[in-house]
Amino acid sequence: MMTTRKFQRTKEDFTCERCGFFVRGSGYTNHCPQCLWSKHVDVNPGDRQATCQGLMKPVGVELKGGGCTILHRCVLCGFEKRNKMAKDDNFDAVLQLSSHPTNR
Repeated sequence: MMTTRKFQRTKEDFTCERCGFFVRGSGYTNHCPQCLWSKHVDVNPGDRQATCQGLMKPVGVELKGGGCTILHRCVLCGFEKRNKMAKDDNFDAVLQLSSHPTNR
């Protein structure tokens, strides 16, 4: 029986399909630092096994343990995923999103 790891570091650059910003990936990059949108590409982080490929809208922010977590929801299938805010994320976009805190 073959098992997959829960996290696979996949270092890749990409152009955001939402705003067109060019993103230099670190291997931990999972959303655009400009508009905060993501893409439904993984089943487990970094595996690139999701077949949906839909854009994931940032829909809320959680403040927990001194850090911010962004909640993303796929616009095609509704899948939800939480991602840590990155140090280079557009802080104004995070502040605007923080008016929609998550309750989970």
